[in-house]
Amino acid sequence: MAKVTQHHAIQTSSDRKNDGTVELATFYVGSALCGMDILKVQEINKLMEMTKVPQAPTYVMGILNLRGQIVTIIDLGKKLGLTEIEINESSRNIIVNSDNEYIGLLVSRISDVVEADWQKVEPPPANIGGMQGIFFKGVFKMEDRLIGILDADRVLAEDN
Repeated sequence: MAKVTQHHAIQTSSDRKNDGTVELATFYVGSALCGMDILKVQEINKLMEMTKVPQAPTYVMGILNLRGQIVTIIDLGKKLGLTEIEINESSRNIIVNSDNEYIGLLVSRISDVVEADWQKVEPPPANIGGMQGIFFKGVFKMEDRLIGILDADRVLAEDN
């Protein structure tokens, strides 16, 4: 009996996805509020000195050197099918680790960390404010706003 109880106490990450909460690092892509699991975020910075990459997809801004680590910077606005992100005092790179490669997601500005209850997350519509729904795990409705929960792995997949 103790083994059964012990087994139920251990949740896999997929179990946690469907019940319980997740902390979302939220940010704006243009006027759209998006978020991603904070555990995906390595760091947030405002380094903008990039080296252009010849023949890269249009959403690749370039690469930068982050303490000896080469980071590919993606314009998240372009990647999601919106207009490109304007680089200004508010714009930031959200650095994520994908398959042992560091990728920077250029966003318009950073917002708050929000705790989202997975039971209140709704499936993403086909189109979220002009963005393709395939890039999102769902939508979390707060009292005063909607947060599109970004599927970072889907965004970073090469074939999109």
